[in-house]
Amino acid sequence: KAQFGGQRFGEMEVWALQAYGASYTLQEMLTVKSDDVSGRAKVYEAIVRGDDTFEAGIPESFNVLAKELRSLGLNFDFGRKTQDA
Repeated sequence: KAQFGGQRFGEMEVWALQAYGASYTLQEMLTVKSDDVSGRAKVYEAIVRGDDTFEAGIPESFNVLAKELRSLGLNFDFGRKTQDA
């Protein structure tokens, strides 16, 4: 907390929220309340302004995984599919 850290959330807690179908709560716990530092700052600013919009970013743990895969020589690209494709 002192270093603007995130909330710890375990694997069994993730399974429990999946079982209850709480997808928005799960998304919030795994992004903004976890290790999406820039997203957490944006959500805090939105709350201060009284705005109720929420857009999840990419968690830092995903960036770490991507760098580890690239260090193994695996190249990948994540893009959004268009409806035409």
